[in-house]
Amino acid sequence: MDLPDEEYLAERREQMVRFQIEDRGVTDPLVLSAMRKVPRHKFVPAHLLENAYNDYPLPIGFGQTISQPYIVGYMTEQLRLSGGEKVLEIGTGSGYQTAVLAEIAGAVYTIDIICELVDAAARRLEELDYKNVFLKCADGHQGWPQHAPFDGIIVTAAPGAVPKPLKDQLKPGARMLVPVGELSQELILVKKRPDGRVEEEPILPVRFVPMRSEREKRP
Repeated sequence: MDLPDEEYLAERREQMVRFQIEDRGVTDPLVLSAMRKVPRHKFVPAHLLENAYNDYPLPIGFGQTISQPYIVGYMTEQLRLSGGEKVLEIGTGSGYQTAVLAEIAGAVYTIDIICELVDAAARRLEELDYKNVFLKCADGHQGWPQHAPFDGIIVTAAPGAVPKPLKDQLKPGARMLVPVGELSQELILVKKRPDGRVEEEPILPVRFVPMRSEREKRP
């Protein structure tokens, strides 16, 4: 089977950003620039390459998915990053969301409970020369306290409720995006006020894979 060439894939990526993301209300120039740059086709299985820039999630193995491009853009924009921040990502998956964050943030700390996915994402991100990404295989419910507090946290799997350790690791004035629920899920925007109080606001119905704990590590 002939693989699509880079020029064709770049054109598909531009169409993805214009029609799936920008036309649907994502306007942050940092986010749009990042999504124009990151080659999403490098993060999907080879047999799904032709679908890399379509607006839906794709399976990446181990019962996990690479998120829909629009959701990646929307969630990244909601963090309100201005560049240079320290961000925590829970759910490394393929590493695509990680790369988008790394184009904007100064440092991205990313965790996944499935070590095989962490290893594969690390290889992809190294091949693409991302030097500001730090990966760990661990239970994301606990966050990464050694590097807290974070200027933003993004969670790409759905717990039953917003984990308290993640709230604790959010810097005052910062934001976190986390999908919450089982059959019915809402994307929750968590804001930590300067005085340390935490506000939670549902902003979008979504559908993510469940967030696993250490006890549920294997599918």
